Amino acid sequence: MTPLLSVRDLVKHYPTADGGRLLALDGISFDLAEGEILGIVGESGCGKSTLGRSIMRLDTPTGGEIWYGGKDLAKISGRDLKQSRAEIQMIFQDPFGSLNPRHSVATIIGEPLAVHGRPDRAERVRQLLDLVGLPQSAAKRLPHQFSGGQRQRIAIARALAINPRIIVADEAVSALDVSIQSQIINLLAELRREFGLSIIFISHDLSVVRHISDRIAVMYFGRIVEQGPAGRVFENPKHPYTRALLSAVPGIPGKTNGANGKRERIVLTGDVPNIARRPGGCLFHPRCFEMRERCRTDSPELRLIDGDATTARLCACHYAEPA
Repeated sequence: MTPLLSVRDLVKHYPTADGGRLLALDGISFDLAEGEILGIVGESGCGKSTLGRSIMRLDTPTGGEIWYGGKDLAKISGRDLKQSRAEIQMIFQDPFGSLNPRHSVATIIGEPLAVHGRPDRAERVRQLLDLVGLPQSAAKRLPHQFSGGQRQRIAIARALAINPRIIVADEAVSALDVSIQSQIINLLAELRREFGLSIIFISHDLSVVRHISDRIAVMYFGRIVEQGPAGRVFENPKHPYTRALLSAVPGIPGKTNGANGKRERIVLTGDVPNIARRPGGCLFHPRCFEMRERCRTDSPELRLIDGDATTARLCACHYAEPA
């Protein structure tokens, strides 16, 4: 199957005050299929949001390729970039900070339509409010007059205004109460089914990602360390980092400890490395509970460990074995 979006060897550096560089993304590669929800997970600071912003070209990548519609989004500008943004939209983490407090909801949702010269803006705004479950009276109100969940619905309506094919949802539910999170997650899933949307769902909450995603990519220190179908990754994680993350999430099944039948709990030791002074070898080796001597010197590649073109399991660990 030809992917809708292909990211290849994406790199992003940020300059530091001492003249050095901070490597936020270090060779990220993945494909997104049409109608698929890909979950991107990892600890805070691993590069998830930078990845989303780079795909949107809100940050310009330092290197690599982002292929969509036969064009490399990492290199285009002007009219081509404007057109790509009509087809790839973003939902930001903070539903209040991403909405202009001085504009009415009608203006906020209608702005993408105005930018791209779409007619019948008032009618489209009414349709979108219905679509995300908000009353028509919301159109005349300001963002501060809504709850957090309602504001995120407004942000979703704005993202859908010009009928995009891809949504990048960056921590779209992390600022919301649990009950509201489930409503927004269900809304995104319904929109995917109704419109065939493809979604890159970025989150640090693995229980949320498990609920909504078809596939999962686990990030650590700017790299993908494990990738595969959501069910297989959650049931049988292969990378030690993935295993540690999953062991900390209540209610997610995992490997058990002998006769007591309790889920294995993995507590990582050691300090998180300084992102400006990356360790040699495997980036995870200073914290890894299965570290061996080779891990100190050899950086593992993200390699296929089992599956085929549609069920591929990839893992960046020297000692990961097929299921």
